[in-house]
Amino acid sequence: MKKKSFKKILKYYILMSISVLGIFTSCSPEYIPNMVNSPLFSNANEFQATISTGTSIFDAQVAYAVTDNIGIMVNGTYGDETSDSTDDFHKHAFIEGGLGYYNKIGAKGRYEIYGGYGIGTVEGLFENNLFDNDLTDARYNRFFIQPGIGISTGIFDGGFSPRFVMVQMNPHGMNFENGSYKMFFEPVITSKIGFKYVKFVFQVGASLPISGNDDLGFDNQPFIVNLGINLNLGRIYDF
Repeated sequence: MKKKSFKKILKYYILMSISVLGIFTSCSPEYIPNMVNSPLFSNANEFQATISTGTSIFDAQVAYAVTDNIGIMVNGTYGDETSDSTDDFHKHAFIEGGLGYYNKIGAKGRYEIYGGYGIGTVEGLFENNLFDNDLTDARYNRFFIQPGIGISTGIFDGGFSPRFVMVQMNPHGMNFENGSYKMFFEPVITSKIGFKYVKFVFQVGASLPISGNDDLGFDNQPFIVNLGINLNLGRIYDF
């Protein structure tokens, strides 16, 4: 066989291998980060609830200040995206709980730190031209720690929250002990503007993988962008 012909065959083989590999890896489950819940409490018995939409499709959050320094939260997200022209779709559902500490910096400054745990599921159906549609689904655990700092006034709340999470997923029916895990750094900026009790909330940030298994076995949504409404009851204003 001529050397030139051998090179052509080798090149063709490599291209075909990459194409086939792409087909089999295109249907990986996808981790969708939820909106960061940053209540920036002022006092005991303050209650907040938020609903929003964005990159995580739909988010619902509640938070309550148990004491002047201790807060709790419950967050959930759900998404169901189905294309009208194909059978492709993505579904995810996730719920978590958290406990944390907060305090004031002067009259308007606030800082907080929360930690917690959540569970979720993700499912996707992907079409390809060579084989039948591929259905992938996975369960996952997520642990998080979330410091934050910001300001709180009657018409504006704003803060920066650099959340750190560890996602442990079991794609393709793997056990959690053998599943893929990854650490993510998820810094966000949150703005709440409106009346004392009701504010529009906007959050923008990123979800950046920083450590863990090299062979993840799952993809991730790299952006966090959400817009919604925040209800605040029980806050005492001393300025």
